[in-house]
Amino acid sequence: MKTLADLADVKGKKVLVRVDFNVPVEDGVIHDDFRIRSTIPTIEKLRERGARIILVSHFEGKDGNSLKPIWRYLQTYFKTEFVEDIFSDDAKQKVEGMGNSDVVLFENIRTWKEEKENDTKFAEHLAHFADVYVNEAFSASHREHASIVGVPKYLDSYAGDLFVKEVENLKVAFSPKKPFLFILGGAKFSTKLPLLEKFLKKADYVVVGGALMNNFYKEQGFEIGDSLLDTGDFDIKGMLKNNHLYVPIDVTVENKEGKAEIKKADQVLPGETIVDIGSDAVSHIQEFINEAAFVLWNGPMGNYEKGYAEGTKEIAHRLAEGAKDSVIGGGDTISVVAKLNLLKKFTYVSTAGGAMLDFLAHETLPGIEALDR
Repeated sequence: MKTLADLADVKGKKVLVRVDFNVPVEDGVIHDDFRIRSTIPTIEKLRERGARIILVSHFEGKDGNSLKPIWRYLQTYFKTEFVEDIFSDDAKQKVEGMGNSDVVLFENIRTWKEEKENDTKFAEHLAHFADVYVNEAFSASHREHASIVGVPKYLDSYAGDLFVKEVENLKVAFSPKKPFLFILGGAKFSTKLPLLEKFLKKADYVVVGGALMNNFYKEQGFEIGDSLLDTGDFDIKGMLKNNHLYVPIDVTVENKEGKAEIKKADQVLPGETIVDIGSDAVSHIQEFINEAAFVLWNGPMGNYEKGYAEGTKEIAHRLAEGAKDSVIGGGDTISVVAKLNLLKKFTYVSTAGGAMLDFLAHETLPGIEALDR
């Protein structure tokens, strides 16, 4: 990939920067600006070099799908114009009227269905606004969408500084220091199966948490009550025989009365729901952390969205205090770590969730391939 270091003089040139500003917003207030803050240095670098910057992002918010709350937030860094319709005369006028170091933000690119369809004409329309393309959205680069893989076909294309940091820090997991601890949480067993299979061969310890635990408990003949279960043809029996795998021995359940209590994994009753790991599991994971030279963590240990974040918080604190070399990622994981003010305690914090998983599993992404032409 060509990087910003390879980009010659951009003074006066229009640079279309694909960013990922898909952050949690409620009642117009941004609750986690980590992705935006991580991208600002690249935008400022381009502004200092006199580029005319066009920002493109997708967004899926609880209050609606407009990027206007992000646009208002960006004003705290630099003046930013907003374009609601990229096919309008307003879009044409605002882009043509840009001066050096000016910034324009386009409305949520997924407003147009052609984005997800990777429509050729749509990609060409986006490209016609600019002279240069920069991908600074590693966290969205597992999608074969027009603004990720289509636009680079028409413009001289580069990886942004954050994009490069993501690749360089995540690929450490391919040849890690030993002992290597891999912690994988969250849900969607089918999505994370390739990672489990891959890292059970690479890691010294593989810990599963979140809803991923339930499939292992079910295979062992344990009751899982009303807990989330991913159906599919998985070789769970084979994975359970792997000595590197650790499945938590105790869990937090929500009982029929809606109260939380800790139980051994084999003591869950019908009608109960597994919502987090237990305290004994945290202690065991602490032992792995103490021994590990490198830790890779993606995904919460419990049902974070329902408020069961205690296990995730405990692991975050223990990693922050004891891990020698640590890389973490995943939206919910980062939200917890950010609220605990622990982001700076880790060697690297990825802005990516699904893209991090795909990159670790396949060692490339569609967005990387698009830049490597």
